Amino acid sequence: MLSQCAGGFGALALAALQQNSAFADSIDATRKAGHGPHHEVRAKNVIFLYMDGGPSQVDTFDPKPLLKRFHGKDPGKLFTVEPTQFNNNGTVLASPWEFHQYGESGMSVSDLFPNIATCVDELAVIRSMVSEFPEHTFANYFLHTGSGLQGRPTMGAWVNYGLGSECENLPGFVVLNGGLIPPGGLDCFGSGFLPASYQGSIFQPSGSGVANISPTELSPDRQRGKLDLARSLDDIAVHRDGRHDSIESAIANYELAYAMQMAVPEVMSLTDEPAHLQKMYGLESKYEPTRIYGAQCMIARKMIEQGVRFIELTCPQVGGDRWDQHSNLKKGHENNAKAVDQPIAALLKDLRARGLLDETLVVWAGEFGRTPFAQGTNGRDHNPFGFTVWMAGGGVKPGTVYGATDEWGYKAIENRTEIHDLHATMLHLMGVDHTRSTFRFGGRDMRLTDVKGHVIESVIA
Repeated sequence: MLSQCAGGFGALALAALQQNSAFADSIDATRKAGHGPHHEVRAKNVIFLYMDGGPSQVDTFDPKPLLKRFHGKDPGKLFTVEPTQFNNNGTVLASPWEFHQYGESGMSVSDLFPNIATCVDELAVIRSMVSEFPEHTFANYFLHTGSGLQGRPTMGAWVNYGLGSECENLPGFVVLNGGLIPPGGLDCFGSGFLPASYQGSIFQPSGSGVANISPTELSPDRQRGKLDLARSLDDIAVHRDGRHDSIESAIANYELAYAMQMAVPEVMSLTDEPAHLQKMYGLESKYEPTRIYGAQCMIARKMIEQGVRFIELTCPQVGGDRWDQHSNLKKGHENNAKAVDQPIAALLKDLRARGLLDETLVVWAGEFGRTPFAQGTNGRDHNPFGFTVWMAGGGVKPGTVYGATDEWGYKAIENRTEIHDLHATMLHLMGVDHTRSTFRFGGRDMRLTDVKGHVIESVIA
């Protein structure tokens, strides 16, 4: 009996796994995996901390003492100055903040980030990132999709296409909108030519999170009946006209929305979180943007626990501009840093305490950096020639500094790293070979890294 039943038990288990979108091996415009992992998985999830506007590398994680020595001098007499976005170039501008070394790694961080500075031994800081675009919209598309053109699939969509979702009752790709949608709009979170069910779902970090999450029907059976009727009508269209992404994605999204009615209120509620954690994340801060971003970080952690594959956090309003200080650099960067510093540090420490950081890849990045000389008198213009991003957890080598800009912090000169390399490394840590994660469109096999990209082996543990 055991001999005859053994195969049956295996088949039964296989059938159950095939019903789970995290293990299914085909793509049918739902949230199933397009190919699954290619090699060892280091990171199961991604939290992308998007710093909208482009933080200044020489004021955050890339100290350049030479700027202080030549402060107020004409940069054109010291090095070649490339055309800038607004060509209102002033003199060399020293950082208004001091840098100090932290942790066992001795990594230098400016006074803008006193809390993140306590986590440097978790970080792999890349100081040699470059972009192909000096303008926000194109640079945002490039950072998010690997292309400066509108309408391509974003990182979150590619990850969920390749690996599927481990979460049955929440979207696999969530954007927690702190208040600032990037230049370029919702296409920064879109699915492009991938099925529509892979696009990002935008949540607000307060209240119900998404609109119309509460059912209006008098009973669950009545709502289930409506969904079953909609599915039967959609099935008629499928049998008559064949399978189409728009129909299949609509069916998948109806069912997901139905499941979200129970999951979303629970994941959005922070009142049950311990008081010490609420304080650590900044939910009691007098500064409202800190409270907003703190809620985003805590919700992101809760979503990771539920198996959401890719979560992006956008920045909150700080009463001025995003990290885009063409003037008033000191106040603008201080306001933005005050909003995110405490919550990000709390997120890293909380993930570590829960044993989640090793399987969660945290990425901090803007679309480009800033110039080492002033725009006007007290701002910095866009600089795509060399800037800083960092990663933590998820298989990266902690306490690492990779690459370097020149002595002015202007251009990458050591281990020059492209956005395609960042994407390739993120996918690699999630078990995906970026050259094999493709989707046929427009007559060729498309991929997130286009025809470029190399895994940054030096930042992998």
